[in-house]
Amino acid sequence: MNVLLLAHLLPALAAGHGFPALAAGQIFPALAAFSIEALVSKAGSVLLVAVGIGLVIFFHELGHFAVAKWCDVNVERFSIGFGPILWSRKYGETEYALSAIPFGGYVKMLGQDDLDPSQLTSEELAKDPRSYMAKPVSRRMAIISAGVVMNIITGVMFYAIAFGHGIETFPAQVGNVLAGFPAWQARLQTGDKITSIAGRPTTTFEDINRAIALTSGPIEVTGVHADGKSFEVQLTPNLSDGRRMIGVTPPLSLKVIKTKEAAEPPADPGSPAAEASPAFQQGDRVVGLDKQSVSNFAQLQQLLVENRAKPVVFQVDRESDPAHPIEVTVPPQRFRQMGMTMDIGKITAMVKDSPAEKNGIQEGDKIIRLNNRTVGKEIDPLRLPDELAALAGQEVTVVVQREMERAEPKNIDIRLVPTNKPGWVECPLRADSPMSAPAIGVAYSVIPTVLQVQPGSAADKAGVKNGDRIKTAELVLPPELAKERGGKDKIEIDFTADKGSAKSATWPYVVYLTQLAPDCTVRLTFTNKERDPADLIPIVDAKSDWFMPGTRGLRLLQETITLKSDGIADAAVMGLTHTKNSIIDLYLTLRNLFNRNLSPENVLGPLGIISVAYGVAQQGVAQMCLFLGILSANLAVLNFLPIPVLDGGHMVFLIWEAVTRKRPSERVQIAATYFGMAFVLCLAIFVFYLDIFVHKVMG
Repeated sequence: MNVLLLAHLLPALAAGHGFPALAAGQIFPALAAFSIEALVSKAGSVLLVAVGIGLVIFFHELGHFAVAKWCDVNVERFSIGFGPILWSRKYGETEYALSAIPFGGYVKMLGQDDLDPSQLTSEELAKDPRSYMAKPVSRRMAIISAGVVMNIITGVMFYAIAFGHGIETFPAQVGNVLAGFPAWQARLQTGDKITSIAGRPTTTFEDINRAIALTSGPIEVTGVHADGKSFEVQLTPNLSDGRRMIGVTPPLSLKVIKTKEAAEPPADPGSPAAEASPAFQQGDRVVGLDKQSVSNFAQLQQLLVENRAKPVVFQVDRESDPAHPIEVTVPPQRFRQMGMTMDIGKITAMVKDSPAEKNGIQEGDKIIRLNNRTVGKEIDPLRLPDELAALAGQEVTVVVQREMERAEPKNIDIRLVPTNKPGWVECPLRADSPMSAPAIGVAYSVIPTVLQVQPGSAADKAGVKNGDRIKTAELVLPPELAKERGGKDKIEIDFTADKGSAKSATWPYVVYLTQLAPDCTVRLTFTNKERDPADLIPIVDAKSDWFMPGTRGLRLLQETITLKSDGIADAAVMGLTHTKNSIIDLYLTLRNLFNRNLSPENVLGPLGIISVAYGVAQQGVAQMCLFLGILSANLAVLNFLPIPVLDGGHMVFLIWEAVTRKRPSERVQIAATYFGMAFVLCLAIFVFYLDIFVHKVMG
């Protein structure tokens, strides 16, 4: 009986596969410096991965082996791995072996060999009372299913151990809301708690990801807003990055990052938080801002938005002296600017019941004027959201250009009252993110066509001209940031037309990245091939009245919760529940792969599994056991699919024999077996291709 790890497709469902990182939410994560301790730690992680995955395979084969022995079947070989044998010892009638290809294992019984299917119809072998084929169908079914049953049992065991230790994960709470996505359109906001999706309770953020990715059609989402009011909305997830998404990220906490590397800065280099007085330290916890206490990130964000144009004083609990909060003064964060005004594009999405929707603005409209001021000439499209927020409570006239069927575009005057919601709170975190104007509830594109160049600006000095159309932008990072990114000193953004399922980038994303990377050089190329590239460094104008409303560069950990059992019995119940959910989730994954609600690019092959396992192992035994629980449950399902050479394929033959009272012919079994081998081989090539060229786990 074979177990094929190469046939195991582990769903890659976002948020680091559900395992929290040390300091998520940062664009430029730091890497630990080399040390002997780090080397030992890596070696230990590699060993833990090898032992963990080996145990999953071992227990599966042990199930086959134990039941075969119980049924008095002669087991000729018990192997962990496939291919050439590296080590073997014979005890009694069975040879125990370690083989060269580690992606699985097998139990070779007398009268059963996947590489020689003719043994299943051999009359001579069937006469041997200790051969597999001599046993009744019921016993052969027991032998076949034993591996899967053992994987379910060990899945429960691994889960129980994990929850016994306690698992740190993200809560089912909204962090950032991505502009234009269904959650944004439904008015979900930072700090909202999601309690159920499509009738399935959600406790962790991974529950949210799974419930969205593995459903189909519209879904009901219930929860509680940050202000305590409950909500129930219907969303239709969009297919982005090859899977269904509603556009929310895990929440941030109030705790400053703390890593094993003491030199890791608690704030982005060159940011206002890095210039704070006194300096922030790793492990600090924000408890207030300007004497107003805060208990969650949503409250902190709101205060920072309201006070974005002035210095603020953070009240911070320090680990060295938690009884005496420290006051840290942080200056405001002005935008780094390149001195170019781009053209505004069309409205791509709207918030339900927003001022824009209520007053007749439509998707596809293009905002061209605000109170007789032209957007693109007198108003920078990137500053339009703040211009609208500054007019909160006042009736304004927004002129939109609307495409008309079989006629010239028409300018339409829309009168509405903006709300006091400034821009850049919903940051463009993705390359294809539109610009959000929350004051009226629209998201619009910004076209990388230069309308105006400010005299004396960085763009002017670099030779950028009015009318230039930008093809690509390459951010060349300073050495300090490049080191934090593992030596990768460039970020490339392409503005060309859509390529397949990948959308072209938007200008707001480039501007956002330049706020996070001080002293970076931006190299622009143009659609006019005769133009030379332009290199410029965004600068901060000390007289500018344009301010970022975010954390001012302070690096905060993501919010986490701990799932821990109350005892052995509770751990077992939690293990059983999560094993059941993992099995259901994998069946839903397979369904969505077939109905194209999930791209095959979102699954992992063996190299990807090992890569994820290595990352998880570095987070401790509890997280590793959680991963092995998922792996065991998924392997149980995948190995029982009705594919010849897998346990499920053998079970199909046995069911046929039980119903018809005769075995399938040798010709049928040989043809089916070779088909199964070919299928598994093609699957292996495909998942290895994904691991190497799509997920780039070898990079």
